[in-house]
Amino acid sequence: MFYFYILKCKDGTLYSGSTNDLKKREAVHNSGKGSKYVIAHGGGKIVYHEKFRKWGKALSREAQVKKLSRRKKLELIKK
Repeated sequence: MFYFYILKCKDGTLYSGSTNDLKKREAVHNSGKGSKYVIAHGGGKIVYHEKFRKWGKALSREAQVKKLSRRKKLELIKK
């Protein structure tokens, strides 16, 4: 399975990404070896995810959500 996720950084900003292992990806983000953005914003916690059978579908969803406003992303998380 593949996942699209939203990670809430320690400073409150939101980061969107895709992975095949949510637990491992969150650990990498918090180890200081993840994306430069998350490292700069202090790591964080995955607060939302969606599951997909195909990698391309997860990447497409990531691209779609990255275009949303912060308000829309927060609404998505609350659902």
